[in-house]
Amino acid sequence: MNKSATKVFFKQLNRRFFMDQYQDLAHIDRAFSIGFGQTISQPSLVLFMTEILELKPNHKVLEIGTGSGYQTAFLAQFANWVYTVETIEPLMKKAEARLKELNYLNINFFLGDGTYGLKEHAPYDRIIVTAAAREIPPSLIEQLSPGGRLLIPVGNKDAQDLNLLTKDSESHITVTSVELVRFVPLVGDYEL
Repeated sequence: MNKSATKVFFKQLNRRFFMDQYQDLAHIDRAFSIGFGQTISQPSLVLFMTEILELKPNHKVLEIGTGSGYQTAFLAQFANWVYTVETIEPLMKKAEARLKELNYLNINFFLGDGTYGLKEHAPYDRIIVTAAAREIPPSLIEQLSPGGRLLIPVGNKDAQDLNLLTKDSESHITVTSVELVRFVPLVGDYEL
């Protein structure tokens, strides 16, 4: 993934389109509520997380936590296929409508507990979790391809480490703490 291309897309994608409230504040680099106890992340964090994934045009990506669809748009712009799972149906339906309006044809939407991933479409080259878990769900590690990257906030309700898990060609796992973050809790069996 070309970082300059990511930054160009970042400037072109209007975050207001993904917000029902606080649209006049969309340019501010902070998270805002999107309802149901969920948030849209600050743009700098969305860009940062996208760059850490090192997406390639042939990648298949699993996203846990569709939310508003803002992060999903970044993934779909730089990957071949995106499989996104959301546990809150009204959020999923809004995100799906938004992204179809933007003509994204490489996104598959699923309603359910993303902590189990989507085994039927595995393996994935990249997995991104946009909510905080108490630990990395083993099912997500299993569904990651050799050579893959999994990005997930892990910790407690107050603060989490943004963890980057890499799996080498022999399926050895390395976990690196990237930075401290604060996400809403993951909903499902691995929630905080």
